[in-house]
Amino acid sequence: MITACRTGGPPRRGPAAVALLVVLVAALVGGCGSPAAPAPDPAPRAAVPTAPLGPADVGAWLDGLVPAALDRTGIAGAAVTVVRDGQVLATRGYGSAGPGRPVDPDRTLFRVGSVSKVATAVAVLQLADRGLVDLDADVRRYLDIDVPMPRGPVTLRNLLSHTAGFEEQIRGLIRAAPGGPSLREFLATDPPEQVGTPGTVPSYSNYGYGLAGYVVERVTGEPFERYVQREVLDRAGMTTATFDQPLPAAAAGAMSEGYTSVDAPPAPFEFVSPAPAGSLSASATDMGRFASALLGAPGSTPLLSPAAWALMQRPALGPDTLGALADGPRMAPGLFDESRNGHLVLGHGGDTQWFHSHLQLYPAERIGVFVTTNSSGRGGADTLELRRAVTEGFTDRYLPGTAGPAPAPDAGTPARAAAIAGTYESARRSASTFMGAMNLMGQMRVAARPDGTLLVSPAPNDVRPAAYAEVRPGLWREVGGQRLLTVRTDADGRVTALGHDAAFTELPVGPLRDAALLGTVLAGSVVVLLGALVAWPAGALWRRRYGVVVAARPRTDRVLHGLTRAAAVAALVALAGWVVSVLAIASLGDVPLPVLRGLQVLQWIGLAGVPVAAAGVVTALRARAGGWPVTGRVLLLVALTGVAVVAVVAGLLLPSLTY
Repeated sequence: MITACRTGGPPRRGPAAVALLVVLVAALVGGCGSPAAPAPDPAPRAAVPTAPLGPADVGAWLDGLVPAALDRTGIAGAAVTVVRDGQVLATRGYGSAGPGRPVDPDRTLFRVGSVSKVATAVAVLQLADRGLVDLDADVRRYLDIDVPMPRGPVTLRNLLSHTAGFEEQIRGLIRAAPGGPSLREFLATDPPEQVGTPGTVPSYSNYGYGLAGYVVERVTGEPFERYVQREVLDRAGMTTATFDQPLPAAAAGAMSEGYTSVDAPPAPFEFVSPAPAGSLSASATDMGRFASALLGAPGSTPLLSPAAWALMQRPALGPDTLGALADGPRMAPGLFDESRNGHLVLGHGGDTQWFHSHLQLYPAERIGVFVTTNSSGRGGADTLELRRAVTEGFTDRYLPGTAGPAPAPDAGTPARAAAIAGTYESARRSASTFMGAMNLMGQMRVAARPDGTLLVSPAPNDVRPAAYAEVRPGLWREVGGQRLLTVRTDADGRVTALGHDAAFTELPVGPLRDAALLGTVLAGSVVVLLGALVAWPAGALWRRRYGVVVAARPRTDRVLHGLTRAAAVAALVALAGWVVSVLAIASLGDVPLPVLRGLQVLQWIGLAGVPVAAAGVVTALRARAGGWPVTGRVLLLVALTGVAVVAVVAGLLLPSLTY
């Protein structure tokens, strides 16, 4: 299965950026319910081979699949390569790499995003194979920077399997101009907080792979880019590939343009930090050579010893730390378990803003498949669906097998489904900053159905809902598919985590953090505050027009009412500012620190308006102001309280402004 492992930003499952008003819309729409999934058929199915695996059929199959997908989706260009035993079964380029430049799979370079992490993992395993690093030692042994680890020491094994416990951080991941910080500077400047116990909660981390690459730099005494060029890329025979940023002159001339879609102008070259997490540029043909070298194909130069390659094919962690999450797919060092049809498949996806790639390896068959595109297409999931069509379609066409284990006789009881139902949030989140507002957008809802299946909306790493049927307690399989969902519970049987796609975990959230509830609270609060802002001047004009005289109010009451108005204005301006700022940051832009701090000041003013509004209600009651004035004061109090609750839950008042 393909996971959307973005180099920059959150996972593809939540592609839209988030701020509070965006959360509101998403929550209200999500609260309307999801379309019903088809009735489950939990019995495993065997795929039927449709063609022999050979150059003629693979080439014809790709030629029939990819160009049609580009035309349909507006993806500008793509390249695919398929290798077996070191031989190229097919290598194809489709569409445009720029004005007047067709994609050449041998020469055109693509930004492969997080597929770069596979090369970084290879470099670390090479050092471990030579005894220069210990995969299970505290990684701080090899560092000269301070990375706080209050939840426990982190190892290279943790870093390579995304289990170090670091929160999500997107600051500076992708920029449009050269001259960014060095690898050391990037990692040392305001590192993300460690919010999980190492080894227990898989949570995809670009920062973690930056640390792993920095260990390579520290231990070898040379820049990461130089070491990986010589010991990984050159040894694999990759003649076009480089981690360098900016690109060398020869590579720059071969680099594909990046696009949102074929209808848009080309976008600037993307500079990725930290480089070990996603700065590799390569042609499709070179990625085929990389796959062949990893697989130990005849004629290729091995990148790893047999023992190190065997280590790279095994799960990095077991049930001793992962618990029941180990029942599903697990990360090997640098590679996701994407097994399908009973075949071991190891892979890694990669996404920058414009480029989207996926590499899959079949160790037993010594087959490698690589697909890449230079644009996202007109729809949010276009490139994901194209990559799945190539990789999963290849497996189903040429390597059929059983879709999955048969359910146990007592599987799928309504009671066990009901115990899992609830709202969940990705562990790949910001927990200590205002960017926690983004977490709300990615919430996943799990509903129990009367037949004992689960409806998951949206499905993990997807934009659509999917039904899951229980295979055995703690393990659920997608109805009509092969994706797996694992369930970890505590001693009392309460769900503590849902695991999926090897490096991703969903954590349960309580009612107070449910985006649907928060969205409803925020919607009502905003309506009341906006209504009050309109009503105040409108009421004054109406009274002046008709000569209505209002009885004089005590000075204290007038002051409190004025302060409440100011707090309402501050709260609304802050909300609007957070929307603009978080959208900009989620689009990998920068927002000046004074702007963010100013929004927090406005948010605090809105919060301070709560006791002021409460005092205003009391003074209105004492002055016997009448039913309508008192009702208005009460509504303002409730609205300001609602905004304050949302601000606290979303993290908008947290002191850290790191993102």
